Amino acid sequence: MGKTSSGWSNGFIGMLIFSGSLPATRVAVMELEPLFLTGARAAIAGLLALCALALFRQQRPTPGQWRSLVLVALGVVLGFPLLTALALQQVTSAHSMVFMGMLPLSTAIFGVLRGGERPQASFWFFSLLGSALVMAFAVSQGLGASWRGDLLMLLAIAICGLGYAEGAKLSRDLGGWQVISWALVLSLPAMLVLAGLRWPANLADVGAGAWLGLAYVSVFSMLIGFFFWYRGLAQGGIAAVGQLQLLQPFFGLALAASLLHEAVSLGMVGVTLAVILCVVGAKHFAPVMPAR
Repeated sequence: MGKTSSGWSNGFIGMLIFSGSLPATRVAVMELEPLFLTGARAAIAGLLALCALALFRQQRPTPGQWRSLVLVALGVVLGFPLLTALALQQVTSAHSMVFMGMLPLSTAIFGVLRGGERPQASFWFFSLLGSALVMAFAVSQGLGASWRGDLLMLLAIAICGLGYAEGAKLSRDLGGWQVISWALVLSLPAMLVLAGLRWPANLADVGAGAWLGLAYVSVFSMLIGFFFWYRGLAQGGIAAVGQLQLLQPFFGLALAASLLHEAVSLGMVGVTLAVILCVVGAKHFAPVMPAR
Protein backbone atom coordinates (compact mmCIF):
# COMPACT_ATOMS: atom_id res chain seq x y z
CA MET A 1 0.00 0.00 0.00
CA GLY A 2 2.89 2.34 0.82
CA LYS A 3 4.39 1.94 -2.63
CA THR A 4 1.02 2.56 -4.27
CA SER A 5 0.45 5.71 -2.20
CA SER A 6 3.92 6.94 -3.08
CA GLY A 7 3.11 6.32 -6.73
CA TRP A 8 0.01 8.51 -6.55
CA SER A 9 1.97 11.23 -4.71
CA ASN A 10 4.78 11.26 -7.26
CA GLY A 11 2.26 11.16 -10.10
CA PHE A 12 0.38 14.12 -8.65
CA ILE A 13 3.54 16.23 -8.44
CA GLY A 14 4.41 15.33 -12.02
CA MET A 15 0.91 16.23 -13.17
CA LEU A 16 1.13 19.62 -11.44
CA ILE A 17 4.39 20.38 -13.24
CA PHE A 18 2.92 19.30 -16.59
CA SER A 19 -0.10 21.57 -16.03
CA GLY A 20 2.04 24.56 -16.94
CA SER A 21 3.28 23.01 -20.18
CA LEU A 22 0.55 24.11 -22.58
CA PRO A 23 0.24 27.68 -21.23
CA ALA A 24 4.04 28.04 -21.38
CA THR A 25 4.11 26.59 -24.89
CA ARG A 26 1.35 28.97 -25.95
CA VAL A 27 3.41 31.94 -24.73
CA ALA A 28 6.53 30.66 -26.48
CA VAL A 29 4.97 29.91 -29.90
CA MET A 30 3.55 33.41 -30.11
CA GLU A 31 7.12 34.51 -30.93
CA LEU A 32 9.14 31.33 -31.51
CA GLU A 33 8.66 28.96 -34.44
CA PRO A 34 7.30 25.50 -33.37
CA LEU A 35 10.16 23.48 -34.87
CA PHE A 36 12.74 25.66 -33.12
CA LEU A 37 10.83 25.41 -29.84
CA THR A 38 10.66 21.61 -30.12
CA GLY A 39 14.36 21.29 -30.85
CA ALA A 40 15.48 23.88 -28.31
CA ARG A 41 13.47 22.53 -25.38
CA ALA A 42 14.71 18.99 -25.98
CA ALA A 43 18.30 20.14 -26.56
CA ILE A 44 18.41 22.14 -23.34
CA ALA A 45 16.87 19.30 -21.35
CA GLY A 46 19.15 16.81 -23.10
CA LEU A 47 22.30 18.67 -22.14
CA LEU A 48 21.13 18.85 -18.50
CA ALA A 49 20.28 15.14 -18.59
CA LEU A 50 23.70 14.28 -20.03
CA CYS A 51 25.36 16.13 -17.16
CA ALA A 52 23.20 14.31 -14.59
CA LEU A 53 23.93 10.89 -16.08
CA ALA A 54 27.65 11.60 -16.12
CA LEU A 55 27.66 13.07 -12.61
CA PHE A 56 25.94 10.04 -11.10
CA ARG A 57 27.83 7.60 -13.35
CA GLN A 58 24.78 5.78 -14.63
CA GLN A 59 25.27 2.56 -16.58
CA ARG A 60 24.25 2.59 -20.21
CA PRO A 61 20.96 0.89 -21.13
CA THR A 62 20.96 -2.58 -22.67
CA PRO A 63 20.16 -3.03 -26.39
CA GLY A 64 16.58 -3.99 -25.52
CA GLN A 65 16.18 -0.90 -23.33
CA TRP A 66 17.52 1.31 -26.12
CA ARG A 67 14.69 0.06 -28.34
CA SER A 68 12.14 1.08 -25.72
CA LEU A 69 13.87 4.43 -25.30
CA VAL A 70 13.33 5.11 -29.00
CA LEU A 71 9.56 4.87 -28.42
CA VAL A 72 9.83 7.11 -25.37
CA ALA A 73 11.78 9.69 -27.36
CA LEU A 74 9.32 9.61 -30.27
CA GLY A 75 6.41 10.01 -27.88
CA VAL A 76 7.44 12.61 -25.31
CA VAL A 77 10.63 14.24 -26.64
CA LEU A 78 9.61 14.84 -30.26
CA GLY A 79 5.98 13.92 -30.96
CA PHE A 80 4.00 15.56 -28.16
CA PRO A 81 6.05 18.79 -27.96
CA LEU A 82 6.00 19.34 -31.73
CA LEU A 83 2.33 18.48 -32.27
CA THR A 84 1.15 20.64 -29.37
CA ALA A 85 3.35 23.55 -30.47
CA LEU A 86 1.79 23.37 -33.94
CA ALA A 87 -1.69 23.09 -32.46
CA LEU A 88 -1.18 26.06 -30.15
CA GLN A 89 -0.54 28.30 -33.12
CA GLN A 90 -4.21 27.81 -33.99
CA VAL A 91 -6.05 27.25 -30.70
CA THR A 92 -5.77 28.71 -27.21
CA SER A 93 -4.10 26.84 -24.38
CA ALA A 94 -7.44 26.86 -22.54
CA HIS A 95 -9.12 25.02 -25.42
CA SER A 96 -6.24 22.60 -25.93
CA MET A 97 -6.16 21.85 -22.20
CA VAL A 98 -9.57 20.24 -22.40
CA PHE A 99 -8.14 17.63 -24.78
CA MET A 100 -5.69 16.64 -22.05
CA GLY A 101 -8.64 14.91 -20.43
CA MET A 102 -8.21 12.19 -23.06
CA LEU A 103 -4.59 11.49 -22.13
CA PRO A 104 -5.38 9.08 -19.26
CA LEU A 105 -7.38 6.86 -21.62
CA SER A 106 -4.53 6.87 -24.12
CA THR A 107 -2.06 6.04 -21.35
CA ALA A 108 -4.29 3.26 -19.99
CA ILE A 109 -4.67 1.66 -23.44
CA PHE A 110 -0.92 1.60 -23.97
CA GLY A 111 -0.50 0.43 -20.37
CA VAL A 112 -2.42 -2.67 -21.39
CA LEU A 113 -0.65 -3.08 -24.74
CA ARG A 114 2.89 -2.32 -23.57
CA GLY A 115 2.81 -2.72 -19.77
CA GLY A 116 0.75 -5.88 -19.44
CA GLU A 117 -1.82 -4.33 -17.09
CA ARG A 118 -5.40 -5.62 -16.85
CA PRO A 119 -7.77 -2.99 -15.41
CA GLN A 120 -11.24 -4.02 -14.27
CA ALA A 121 -14.27 -3.26 -16.42
CA SER A 122 -15.44 -0.62 -13.94
CA PHE A 123 -12.11 1.17 -14.37
CA TRP A 124 -12.68 1.39 -18.11
CA PHE A 125 -16.16 2.79 -17.50
CA PHE A 126 -14.86 5.81 -15.62
CA SER A 127 -11.93 6.30 -17.97
CA LEU A 128 -14.16 6.18 -21.06
CA LEU A 129 -16.72 8.44 -19.40
CA GLY A 130 -14.08 11.08 -18.70
CA SER A 131 -12.82 10.99 -22.27
CA ALA A 132 -16.37 11.07 -23.66
CA LEU A 133 -17.11 14.21 -21.65
CA VAL A 134 -14.04 15.87 -23.14
CA MET A 135 -14.98 14.92 -26.69
CA ALA A 136 -18.61 15.97 -26.20
CA PHE A 137 -17.45 19.39 -25.13
CA ALA A 138 -15.15 19.69 -28.15
CA VAL A 139 -17.99 18.74 -30.50
CA SER A 140 -20.34 21.21 -28.81
CA GLN A 141 -17.82 23.95 -29.55
CA GLY A 142 -17.79 23.03 -33.24
CA LEU A 143 -14.46 21.23 -32.77
CA GLY A 144 -12.79 24.47 -31.78
CA ALA A 145 -11.57 27.48 -33.65
CA SER A 146 -9.51 25.25 -35.92
CA TRP A 147 -10.16 21.62 -36.81
CA ARG A 148 -6.47 21.33 -37.68
CA GLY A 149 -5.53 22.42 -34.19
CA ASP A 150 -7.89 19.87 -32.65
CA LEU A 151 -6.60 17.08 -34.91
CA LEU A 152 -3.03 17.91 -33.94
CA MET A 153 -4.01 17.75 -30.26
CA LEU A 154 -5.63 14.33 -30.75
CA LEU A 155 -2.49 13.01 -32.43
CA ALA A 156 -0.38 14.49 -29.64
CA ILE A 157 -2.49 12.73 -27.01
CA ALA A 158 -2.16 9.36 -28.75
CA ILE A 159 1.62 9.48 -29.14
CA CYS A 160 2.12 10.89 -25.65
CA GLY A 161 0.17 7.98 -24.14
CA LEU A 162 2.58 5.58 -25.86
CA GLY A 163 5.57 7.49 -24.52
CA TYR A 164 4.16 7.52 -20.99
CA ALA A 165 3.37 3.80 -20.95
CA GLU A 166 6.65 2.74 -22.51
CA GLY A 167 8.65 4.96 -20.19
CA ALA A 168 6.78 3.74 -17.11
CA LYS A 169 7.37 0.10 -18.03
CA LEU A 170 11.07 0.80 -18.55
CA SER A 171 11.28 2.75 -15.27
CA ARG A 172 10.66 -0.44 -13.27
CA ASP A 173 14.17 -1.60 -14.23
CA LEU A 174 16.04 1.51 -15.34
CA GLY A 175 14.65 4.11 -12.93
CA GLY A 176 12.31 7.05 -13.56
CA TRP A 177 14.77 9.92 -13.99
CA GLN A 178 17.16 7.70 -15.90
CA VAL A 179 14.51 6.84 -18.51
CA ILE A 180 13.72 10.40 -19.51
CA SER A 181 17.41 11.35 -19.27
CA TRP A 182 18.54 8.59 -21.63
CA ALA A 183 15.65 9.34 -24.01
CA LEU A 184 16.74 12.98 -24.12
CA VAL A 185 20.38 12.05 -24.68
CA LEU A 186 19.32 9.69 -27.46
CA SER A 187 17.47 12.56 -29.13
CA LEU A 188 20.12 15.21 -28.41
CA PRO A 189 22.05 15.19 -31.73
CA ALA A 190 18.90 15.49 -33.83
CA MET A 191 17.40 18.14 -31.54
CA LEU A 192 20.57 20.25 -31.64
CA VAL A 193 20.50 20.15 -35.43
CA LEU A 194 16.79 21.02 -35.52
CA ALA A 195 17.23 23.96 -33.17
CA GLY A 196 20.21 25.21 -35.18
CA LEU A 197 18.40 24.97 -38.50
CA ARG A 198 15.34 26.83 -37.18
CA TRP A 199 17.25 29.41 -35.13
CA PRO A 200 15.36 32.75 -34.95
CA ALA A 201 16.56 35.25 -37.52
CA ASN A 202 16.64 38.07 -34.97
CA LEU A 203 16.88 37.18 -31.28
CA ALA A 204 16.21 40.81 -30.34
CA ASP A 205 12.66 40.43 -31.64
CA VAL A 206 11.88 37.66 -29.15
CA GLY A 207 10.41 38.94 -25.89
CA ALA A 208 11.14 37.83 -22.35
CA GLY A 209 7.83 35.98 -22.10
CA ALA A 210 8.75 33.65 -24.96
CA TRP A 211 12.13 32.89 -23.41
CA LEU A 212 10.53 32.20 -20.04
CA GLY A 213 8.07 29.86 -21.74
CA LEU A 214 10.96 28.05 -23.40
CA ALA A 215 12.80 27.82 -20.09
CA TYR A 216 9.79 26.28 -18.34
CA VAL A 217 9.07 23.63 -20.95
CA SER A 218 12.78 22.78 -21.21
CA VAL A 219 13.61 22.37 -17.52
CA PHE A 220 10.30 21.45 -15.92
CA SER A 221 8.03 19.97 -18.62
CA MET A 222 10.78 18.12 -20.48
CA LEU A 223 12.88 16.94 -17.54
CA ILE A 224 11.93 17.48 -13.89
CA GLY A 225 8.25 16.64 -14.33
CA PHE A 226 9.18 13.24 -15.76
CA PHE A 227 11.31 12.42 -12.71
CA PHE A 228 8.13 12.32 -10.65
CA TRP A 229 5.75 11.14 -13.38
CA TYR A 230 7.59 8.02 -14.51
CA ARG A 231 8.35 7.04 -10.93
CA GLY A 232 4.67 7.45 -10.04
CA LEU A 233 3.49 5.37 -12.99
CA ALA A 234 6.00 2.62 -12.22
CA GLN A 235 5.05 2.51 -8.52
CA GLY A 236 1.27 2.83 -8.70
CA GLY A 237 0.44 1.36 -12.10
CA ILE A 238 0.37 2.96 -15.55
CA ALA A 239 -3.39 2.93 -16.08
CA ALA A 240 -4.27 3.86 -12.49
CA VAL A 241 -1.87 6.75 -11.82
CA GLY A 242 -2.30 7.90 -15.42
CA GLN A 243 -5.85 8.93 -14.49
CA LEU A 244 -4.35 11.86 -12.58
CA GLN A 245 -3.98 13.53 -15.97
CA LEU A 246 -7.74 14.04 -15.82
CA LEU A 247 -6.99 16.72 -13.22
CA GLN A 248 -4.51 18.54 -15.45
CA PRO A 249 -7.16 20.58 -17.33
CA PHE A 250 -8.34 22.04 -14.02
CA PHE A 251 -4.91 23.41 -13.13
CA GLY A 252 -4.08 24.29 -16.73
CA LEU A 253 -7.27 26.29 -17.19
CA ALA A 254 -6.53 28.20 -14.01
CA LEU A 255 -3.07 29.06 -15.32
CA ALA A 256 -4.43 30.05 -18.73
CA ALA A 257 -6.94 32.38 -17.12
CA SER A 258 -4.60 33.94 -14.58
CA LEU A 259 -1.38 34.22 -16.59
CA LEU A 260 -2.56 34.50 -20.20
CA HIS A 261 -5.93 36.14 -19.54
CA GLU A 262 -7.60 33.62 -21.82
CA ALA A 263 -11.36 33.19 -21.67
CA VAL A 264 -12.45 30.13 -19.69
CA SER A 265 -16.12 29.34 -20.30
CA LEU A 266 -18.52 27.78 -17.83
CA GLY A 267 -18.66 24.79 -20.17
CA MET A 268 -14.91 24.26 -19.82
CA VAL A 269 -15.16 24.44 -16.04
CA GLY A 270 -18.15 22.11 -15.98
CA VAL A 271 -16.41 19.49 -18.11
CA THR A 272 -13.30 19.73 -15.97
CA LEU A 273 -15.24 19.21 -12.73
CA ALA A 274 -17.10 16.24 -14.20
CA VAL A 275 -13.82 14.74 -15.33
CA ILE A 276 -12.42 15.11 -11.80
CA LEU A 277 -15.25 12.91 -10.54
CA CYS A 278 -14.24 10.34 -13.14
CA VAL A 279 -10.67 10.19 -11.86
CA VAL A 280 -11.99 9.57 -8.35
CA GLY A 281 -14.01 6.65 -9.67
CA ALA A 282 -11.10 5.32 -11.71
CA LYS A 283 -8.78 5.50 -8.69
CA HIS A 284 -11.20 3.39 -6.66
CA PHE A 285 -11.03 0.69 -9.32
CA ALA A 286 -7.28 0.98 -9.90
CA PRO A 287 -5.71 -2.05 -11.61
CA VAL A 288 -3.33 -4.42 -9.90
CA MET A 289 0.32 -4.00 -10.85
CA PRO A 290 1.54 -6.76 -13.16
CA ALA A 291 4.15 -9.19 -11.88
CA ARG A 292 7.71 -8.29 -12.81
